[in-house]
Amino acid sequence: MKVRSIKIAIALSLISVGFSQTAHTQTPSANYAQLTQQVASLRPQGAKGLETFLNNHAQELKNPSPQIKEALDKLCQQRDCYASKLYWYTDLEQAKAAAKASNKPILSLRLLGNLDQDLSCANSRFFRVALYPNAEISKFLRDRYILHWQSVRPVPKVTIDFGDGRKLERTITGNSIHYILDSSGEPVDAIPGLYGPQAFLRQLVAGEKAVKEYTNSQGVARAGFLQEYHRQQLASSQRQWGADLAKLGIKNLPRLVEIPANNSETPSAAVAGTIAVSKMRIESPLLRDINIASTNQTALQDITDSATWQRIAQLYKADAKLDNNSVALIRNKRFQANKADNLQRVVGNFETVMALDTIRNEYTLHHQIHQWFMQGNATNNVNKLNEKVYAELFLTPNSDPWLGLMSNDSYSAIDNDGIRK
Repeated sequence: MKVRSIKIAIALSLISVGFSQTAHTQTPSANYAQLTQQVASLRPQGAKGLETFLNNHAQELKNPSPQIKEALDKLCQQRDCYASKLYWYTDLEQAKAAAKASNKPILSLRLLGNLDQDLSCANSRFFRVALYPNAEISKFLRDRYILHWQSVRPVPKVTIDFGDGRKLERTITGNSIHYILDSSGEPVDAIPGLYGPQAFLRQLVAGEKAVKEYTNSQGVARAGFLQEYHRQQLASSQRQWGADLAKLGIKNLPRLVEIPANNSETPSAAVAGTIAVSKMRIESPLLRDINIASTNQTALQDITDSATWQRIAQLYKADAKLDNNSVALIRNKRFQANKADNLQRVVGNFETVMALDTIRNEYTLHHQIHQWFMQGNATNNVNKLNEKVYAELFLTPNSDPWLGLMSNDSYSAIDNDGIRK
C-alpha cells in the first residue's frame, strides 16, 4: 500500500512539475496581458495608480523584465519610468485638476517628439537620464509637483545606412523647456534646456516657492508680483555673473545681452544647435556632414568666447554631478556587462557638457525669459509663451516646417532636393 502511495505521489509530483514548466513557458505573454490590463485600470488613477503598481511589483522591480519596463512606460507616459517612477499627465486640463486638488504647482514639459518614446529630442532624453531618475529630484517632483508633458511637434530623425547591414538612427535639432505653472495653468517661471541635477533642483525649489507666493497674493500685489519676482531674479543673475567672472580674474565684465527677437532670415539648424551644448555634441557631426542649411551667425550673439564659457562651467561642476541612479541607467542603456570599461569617461564627458549647458542656459536663455516676464511680454499664457520661446530662444519657429534643415538658397543636386513623401 505504501509503495502504491509513493508511486501516486511521484506521478502527481511529475505532473505538477510538468504543469509548472508549461506555466513558466507561458508566463511572458500571459504576464504581459495581465500587465496591460493593470495599466489600463491604474492609469486613470494618476499618481496613486502608479504607487499601487510599484507596490504590487516591488520584488520584480529589483530586476525588471522588459515587460515590466514597457508596462511602466505606458502607465507613467515616460520612457525609462522604472528608473524615475514619475507619473506624467498628457492632458493639461487633467493636470490642472490634479494641481488644484493637491494644492501643488505644475511642471509642464514641452518637447519635440514624445516623452514615452526612445527617440524624442535630445534634451528630453538627457532629462530622462540625468534629472528624472536622480533620487533627490524624483522624490521632490513626486511630493511637490504635478507633472505634465506636451509635444510641440514631431522630432526630425535621420538614419544613416552604412550599406553593410549597420544603421545609425538619431534625432536632429529640437530643444525642450520646463514651465512652472500655478494650478490654473498660468506661467510663473520656466527652465529652458538642460540643467545639471543640483541646478535643476534649485530651480524647482524656487519655482514652488514663487507659485505659493503668487497664489497667496491679492489685488495690486498679485498683479505686480511676477514683474518684481523676475526683476529680483534678473538682478541676482547679473550679480552672480559678475562674481563668476571676477573669480576668473576678468575685470571688464561682458554685459549679458538679449538674443535678437526679430530676424529676417529663418535660423538654420546649425545655429539652433549651438544653443544646447550637450545636444550639439551628438547632432553637430550629422548637421556638418549633411550641410544643407545656410549659415546665419547673427541669429545668436555670443556673450563671450568659448574658452571663457568653459572656465565658468568649471565653477559649477558639482551642479552637474550625476547620482548613482543616473549612472546605473546610463550603464544599462549603453553598455554590455563586458564593455563598460569606458563608462567613467562617458559619464565625465556628459557631466562636463551638462555644466556648460547649465550656465549658458541660465545666463542667456533664462535671462531673456526673466526680461519677458518683467515686460509682461506674452507670458500669461503658456502656449503663447512657448511659441515665443521656440521662435526666439530655440530658433526653431513653427513658421519653418523644416526646422532649419533645408534652405531654398542652396543646391543639393538631388531630385526635388531630397524631399520624399
